[in-house]
Amino acid sequence: MRIIPAIDIIDGKCVRLSKGDYNTKKIYNEDPLEVAKSFEAHGIKYLHLVDLDGAKSSHIVNHKILESIASKTSLNVDFGGGLKTDKDLEIAFECGANQITGGSIAVKDPEIFKSWLTKFGAEKIILGADARNKKIAVSGWLEESKQEVIPFIQNFEIEGIKYVICTDISKDGMLEGPSFDLYAEILDETKDIKLIASGGISHFDELPKLQELGCEGVIIGKAIYENRISLKQLENYILENE
Repeated sequence: MRIIPAIDIIDGKCVRLSKGDYNTKKIYNEDPLEVAKSFEAHGIKYLHLVDLDGAKSSHIVNHKILESIASKTSLNVDFGGGLKTDKDLEIAFECGANQITGGSIAVKDPEIFKSWLTKFGAEKIILGADARNKKIAVSGWLEESKQEVIPFIQNFEIEGIKYVICTDISKDGMLEGPSFDLYAEILDETKDIKLIASGGISHFDELPKLQELGCEGVIIGKAIYENRISLKQLENYILENE
């Protein structure tokens, strides 16, 4: 199971929110590159980089930070937040993203999202299935849609999607543990999805449980920043599982 720390960006700074609420913003570091380098120094190979300014303004904003991290570290970066057009994706890939995550666009304009799978390839595109009460939420989680999370994923599985990040918004940033039951259900109801768990990770011992369920990756945010899970623990986990 891949370990994928998260860096969320507002105004060029590394922040975390609780339940996606911008009013709960807490700044952890003024320099996201410094944070990324500390991950790299502990043997971490992947990074989930979220442009929260982009999510709010519906177009890519913090691509310079992406470019800086991608060019100055060896991290494989997946980048999301406000990606709405082919141009946004081209900028993200030109700035060094290995993959991009599309969430709101897959709900609001599924045809564009499907065209990305064809144009850029399924290895490059991650479906962001962010849910509250098993309903997909969009626009930086400011809106709830009527779509149920499992049929939503299944619809894109038919279209060839391979990677899915599923965040239970009620858990995100709360440090109360992830949605084991939801992930088990998704893995049970889909065939070949590489499921990346996100939201609520609070203790190191949750990671083997997610691995056992069959999650392909796990995104860890606040638990790292609040020192609930140390980078040393993650380094040892990666070494043990290589």
